[in-house]
Amino acid sequence: MNEELHGEIRSAVSAILRGRSTRHAPSEHFDHQVWEDLSHGGFHLLGVPEEAGGSGGGLSDLAVVVDLMAFHAVKVPVAETAFLAGWMLARAGLSLPPGVVVASLDDARGEWRNGALRLSGAVRVPWGRHADHVATTVRCGDEILVALVPVAQRESPAMHLATAENLAGEPRDTLHFDDIEPAGHLAAVAPVDVCAEAILRRGALARSLQLAAAARAVYLSARQYVTEREQFGRPLAGFQAVQQQLAALAAEVTALQVSADAALLAVAAEDHDAGVAVAAAKATASAGARTVASIGHQLHGAIGYSREHHLGAATARLWAWREEFGSESHWHDHLAAAVRQEGSWWHVVTGDAR
Repeated sequence: MNEELHGEIRSAVSAILRGRSTRHAPSEHFDHQVWEDLSHGGFHLLGVPEEAGGSGGGLSDLAVVVDLMAFHAVKVPVAETAFLAGWMLARAGLSLPPGVVVASLDDARGEWRNGALRLSGAVRVPWGRHADHVATTVRCGDEILVALVPVAQRESPAMHLATAENLAGEPRDTLHFDDIEPAGHLAAVAPVDVCAEAILRRGALARSLQLAAAARAVYLSARQYVTEREQFGRPLAGFQAVQQQLAALAAEVTALQVSADAALLAVAAEDHDAGVAVAAAKATASAGARTVASIGHQLHGAIGYSREHHLGAATARLWAWREEFGSESHWHDHLAAAVRQEGSWWHVVTGDAR
């Protein structure tokens, strides 16, 4: 990793976020100003090759931006754009167009008719209501395609968007296709490593990084609160029970961060065991998120539950993201299957499976 470059990215993006607090309040579901500022600097497409319309750089560069957005609870789809859509399109030899491009989490149904691709089905599209294009996999007979679909016609009879939000108020929409032929669509045969399992694993890595960042925000908020808040003439941090809770919180946050960083390194290096590392990271993050949120609210008291308090923004994301791209049960099962396949649990635990 290039720590100097990461420091520069962190500094530049942090400056954007500081400016955010001096402007108008962000929209309820999407912070347009932050997204525009990130786009101007190319930060929203780090990790996507330049030849695919991205900003270049590595996955660890993108992770810096994803971390900051999650830590500050900014409502922008960096993970869904660069981690998923940019990766899908680049792997298929397609380029990202200007505007907001997000990935669908499901296969659409496709059919070639008179030389044109027709799409049907319903696909989950996080942030779909704000998207200009959707990158989706398409099951077309025995073939899997990657398609880039403009969604300006999403309120037409042939294309309908059903809106929904997760617990954190982030858009989790569903796009319905009814035998459409999207204007100006692009499609290419998907490589073997772009499939439903790979998309799930890629999303799990992104959520693991986001969960670690949100957990860190909870810890830092709790530490500041118990240091400043006094009871019986001394700070709350002076009480042994509070110290024990804060130590337990720090341990959970460290576990989330270390496992997420290890998975990021494994995926970036295309390690043989990257799938195991991601499974372990998401299982750790999903399980730990509940504990982090619980201790964080206990240390803050009742004020942490109010909509106005910044703690609620972090814990709502912990509760929502822990279930997205596979819960801890899903990934625990995946790890168990990896152990059975290897025949020796020791090599899986030490990361030396071959």
